[in-house]
Amino acid sequence: MSTVGPVSGTSGGATGWRAAAERALYGPGGFYLRQAPAAHFRTSVHASPLFAGAVARLLERVDAVLGRPERLALVDLGAGRGELLTGVLAALPEPVAARLTPYAVERAARPTGLDPRILWCAEPPRGVRGLLFANEWLDNVPLEIAEVDPAGVPRYVLVTADGRERLGAPVGGADAAWLARWWPLPPEPGRRAELGRPRESAWAAAVATLADGLAVAADYAHTAAARPRLGTLTGYRDGRAVAPVPDGSCDLTAHVALDACAAATSGPSWRLTQRAALHRLGVRGTRPPLALATADPAGYLRALAAAGQAAELTDPAGLGGFGWLVSAAAGPGGAAAARLLVDVADDEEERAQDRHHVGDQGAGQ
Repeated sequence: MSTVGPVSGTSGGATGWRAAAERALYGPGGFYLRQAPAAHFRTSVHASPLFAGAVARLLERVDAVLGRPERLALVDLGAGRGELLTGVLAALPEPVAARLTPYAVERAARPTGLDPRILWCAEPPRGVRGLLFANEWLDNVPLEIAEVDPAGVPRYVLVTADGRERLGAPVGGADAAWLARWWPLPPEPGRRAELGRPRESAWAAAVATLADGLAVAADYAHTAAARPRLGTLTGYRDGRAVAPVPDGSCDLTAHVALDACAAATSGPSWRLTQRAALHRLGVRGTRPPLALATADPAGYLRALAAAGQAAELTDPAGLGGFGWLVSAAAGPGGAAAARLLVDVADDEEERAQDRHHVGDQGAGQ
């Protein structure tokens, strides 16, 4: 539990977690400006080329819904070192790849040796038609942390560069309204919440860059039905979870309130698990028939390896449990593109359950 300290936003070298994480991750000499993400943590993109193949199939379907435009865009938001775009380009049929403009949106410098077809940019392009994909991007959008003090009052958590925390001012204004709606905290000292307004704004702005098509965010996620009692903020370095210290030495991540992000878009949005999404895109961990081992031993081993990779990507206790947020762009093809992935009836039932759980949380415990 954090100690109660001065109420100002900055005091004694401490700031709110949003400013501290922004500086540590993206400021001069920040973690993401110096480090390749794959050196510190493994995402679905790195787990198997099947993931890029699934994104390629989704892009092909979006392309068909949009009438196969002369210029098709694939925007990779939080592109790392361009691994996803490289994999998608390798998986696409040549006629589609020939019309594609792939955009890697990343604050770090362009890596050497990247496919010259990939455009490297600091901001997503505006007015394009196609697919915007954000794999594990929202969890790195910095936000404030709130903690309930001994009197039962939610306060901002302040942190120094070496990771020491104390409590600051009571949560107020728009953050208090967000907390009341999306993450109600009972008056239990030590309970925490991660205030997701910056992520809502970031996702709504990203979706708005598309003239038509589909935007997908895939990430660690939770919803009103199961908010974590103590939050999820953590660090990663060299493949291991470490204490979240905002000094630029590690990744800083917190799971995403995808239900709140879904409500922030101007058009319709839906949610599903990565397992469900990848199943609908043809990725399943089905073992090949044993007869193939005799007829084509090498083919059997390849199919067995692919089945193992698919099982990892769709494991409900791991990557398959990630949330996918599917948001339609404002153009006429957006909602039709979303239905390529989403069973709208199932999603409406899930959102009704979320509303029920929000009411339960608001009643306190």
